[in-house]
Amino acid sequence: MSTATAAVTASPRALTSTFVRLKLSLLRNGLRQSAGRRAAYIASVVVTLLVAALQLLALIALRGSTHAPSVTVIAIAVLALGWAVMPLFFPSGDETLDPTRLVMLPLRPRPLVRALLAASLVGIGPLFTLCLVAGSVIAVARGGAAWVTGLVAIPLTLLLCVAFARAMAAANIRLLSSRKGRDLAVLSGLLIAVGAQLVNFGAQRLGTPGGLSKLDPVADVLRWIPPSASLGAVDSMGSGAYGTGLAQLALSVVALLLVLAFWRRSLTRLMTTPDGSTLQAAEPSRDKARGGGLARFLPPGRTGTVMERSLRYIWRDPKTKAAWVTSLAIGLIVPLFNALQGTGSVYFACFASGMLGVLMYNQFGQDTSAFWMVALTISSRRDAYTELRARALALAVVTLPYATFVAVLTTAVLGDWDRLLEVLGLSLALLGAMIATGAWSSARFPYSIPQEGYKNVAPGQAGLAWISIFGGMVAAALLCAPFLALTIWLHVSGQEGALWLLFPAGALYGYAITLAGLKLAAPSVATRLPEILTAVSKG
Repeated sequence: MSTATAAVTASPRALTSTFVRLKLSLLRNGLRQSAGRRAAYIASVVVTLLVAALQLLALIALRGSTHAPSVTVIAIAVLALGWAVMPLFFPSGDETLDPTRLVMLPLRPRPLVRALLAASLVGIGPLFTLCLVAGSVIAVARGGAAWVTGLVAIPLTLLLCVAFARAMAAANIRLLSSRKGRDLAVLSGLLIAVGAQLVNFGAQRLGTPGGLSKLDPVADVLRWIPPSASLGAVDSMGSGAYGTGLAQLALSVVALLLVLAFWRRSLTRLMTTPDGSTLQAAEPSRDKARGGGLARFLPPGRTGTVMERSLRYIWRDPKTKAAWVTSLAIGLIVPLFNALQGTGSVYFACFASGMLGVLMYNQFGQDTSAFWMVALTISSRRDAYTELRARALALAVVTLPYATFVAVLTTAVLGDWDRLLEVLGLSLALLGAMIATGAWSSARFPYSIPQEGYKNVAPGQAGLAWISIFGGMVAAALLCAPFLALTIWLHVSGQEGALWLLFPAGALYGYAITLAGLKLAAPSVATRLPEILTAVSKG
């Protein structure tokens, strides 16, 4: 009898045991696939255990501190948020998160929820959570009642975190398995970038004298929100507020029951309703012909067609979208967070132009093997120039307003309005230099971008990517040197009143250098079409 059939016919307790064994089998078989995957898994386990041990020791050392309840309550809230959100951004990280694999088996929702919940407790994440929750209980428990409550709070908090993840995955699995769901994973880079800056910003604030006291108002609210409420119950029991502690513990129990009920309803709906993707496939196509939406504002002819294609790449191609989201996020985060911390400068706003200008590099790599269709339309240097110019215009449509927004926002935060026009001029000059060198690098050093996996460079082409990007960035810096020298001279000579001229000068300089770069790159594109097609088709 197969494992699946045994799972169907077995009792609920045997069903749970079967699912746990299936989870262990998935882990074991995954490690057998390759030595690289095995090494990566072992390394992740070692790092996770090391971090968990350090956090456990830090929480134990926090015992007796007046701020221990606030720190631990907030830590549990952040941990629970991570459990709830991560399946939305990394749906392929755990194969068992997809319950649609079980739709052909006659499993009842209640025992299935119990079996999946037990299987979810197997892995690195639950072990890390257990260490953090146990350390938090040790940090705040005082007295016998608090320790008894802590013994209940530890498994309750762990179950709540795991149930959050399962319920969110089950409610959104159809979305996550679609193209739009895969595009959602692109936002994980933005989430990580913003989260890292928020952690850095918060750490600096908390590192000041009396900084931990700023957590108390937030903790007072979170101690009544599950699963932090279970840890708040431990602290309340230790303080002698037994009624408050029981109420907080009851809130966590009720929250767990509600999450499990929501999860069970999601599973029932998921396994008894038809797949929306198949229904949609039977519907007539509703694609709009060109000329609708924003496309009607684009220039006519080849320029408008190429611009629309490039903009559609940004919206639809996962790798292109990931690059754009990352550049947009970092281009805003670096100047803004430095300004908020009081350590920034208005000149950091040029970072947005630099990050977005890099997207001009390897323009043909995003076409992959489909570049042959583009190559068929290029028969002269004029065609090549029009192709490059249209791609640069598509980049400028987003970059120019965004770079202006970042400059204005950074200037507003710092209150240094006298330098706004100067910063805008520098941003435009830098953007022009990046587009010019990006067009030339796209023609001389193209490389393939694999469509599957997380690699952005095909094997064997890493050297081309380094030369294209970093060589182009150095060349762009050299091209900006005359304009930068003019800016420095105006400051040194004391001609502050003439600094506003840098804005129109930067616009003209960026425009002129962009045209020069496009005209220089166009002949290379026209004569190297076979080489470019070969280079971008390797992924």
